[in-house]
Amino acid sequence: MTAWPLIVGLAAVAFFTRALFILPGSRLKLSPVVERLLRFAPAAALVAIIVPDLFRVDGQVALTLWNPRLAAGIVAFAVAAWRRDILLTIVVGMVTLAAAGWIMR
Repeated sequence: MTAWPLIVGLAAVAFFTRALFILPGSRLKLSPVVERLLRFAPAAALVAIIVPDLFRVDGQVALTLWNPRLAAGIVAFAVAAWRRDILLTIVVGMVTLAAAGWIMR
């Protein structure tokens, strides 16, 4: 069996799930509650990508502060909550990750 039917099927599913919201245009009206909830979708997706990586070191769960990623994530979260500045959060998080990696390894 070739992979082409699977590729075509997945492409069709991906296309139609996106086209469902684009093709109707302005005729599709979402309720204010749904619109408010959809504003949180990008943040939820980002958290779903980042958080599992914070707790793993070499493929194993590491819930200690000797985990450099977790330490950098905690510091970056604190800076983000304190200053609300994305660039500062990224810079402080990366510097903390580099320093923690250098100290802890």
